[in-house]
Amino acid sequence: MLVSRSWHQEAHRSQRGGWLRAAVLGANDGILSTSALVVGVAAAGQGLTEILIAGIAGLVAGALSMAAGEYVSVSSQKDAEEADLATEARELEQHPAEELEELTRIYEDRGLSRALAGEVAVALTESDALATHARDEIGLDDLRRARPLQAAGASALAFVSGAIIPLIAVAAAGGARIPVTIGVTIVGLAALGWAGAAIGGAPPMRASMRVASWGVIAMAISVAVGVLVDAAL
Repeated sequence: MLVSRSWHQEAHRSQRGGWLRAAVLGANDGILSTSALVVGVAAAGQGLTEILIAGIAGLVAGALSMAAGEYVSVSSQKDAEEADLATEARELEQHPAEELEELTRIYEDRGLSRALAGEVAVALTESDALATHARDEIGLDDLRRARPLQAAGASALAFVSGAIIPLIAVAAAGGARIPVTIGVTIVGLAALGWAGAAIGGAPPMRASMRVASWGVIAMAISVAVGVLVDAAL
């Protein structure tokens, strides 16, 4: 009698954490900072040309800043990971028996019997000792390793994608630049919060409301500052 075998594989979302965090942060910052900038300049009584110049300058500066910040931050994380791997490789070379015992105890702590934990530790050590210790002792695997260029690129591209939205809105709104830009920004932030939560598997409504609320606060402050500057000048 033939037994049909099938594999059931779940789609886990935590492996998206690195690029998703950078992309969501970049897009959110792009929409909010650019919108706050153009709304503030508009509230100060400037014309469309001045508003767009300020907005485009903010887009370029913001994208470069986000990319540089992500690259430096994630590079530091990568350096720490590589230092841990180097230490582990040295320990495996100098103290293989102690490292095998350490691995055995890790599997015992996860519920295996002493005998079975030892067999698993030996088998995995013979297969790839460093990768095994990196995964089960340090908590590093290929899916979650720091990738500076990926994070920087995702963040910069997301920032530009977000920043374009208020620029288009302010250019197309005519005499209603401020309310239209604010409205478009809040809708964009709410949609971004919803999408980011949905991709990551979190409750979308809560994330959407949280992001939109901060957008309302930022817009209100930007308008107030713009009005005060216009009055002072």
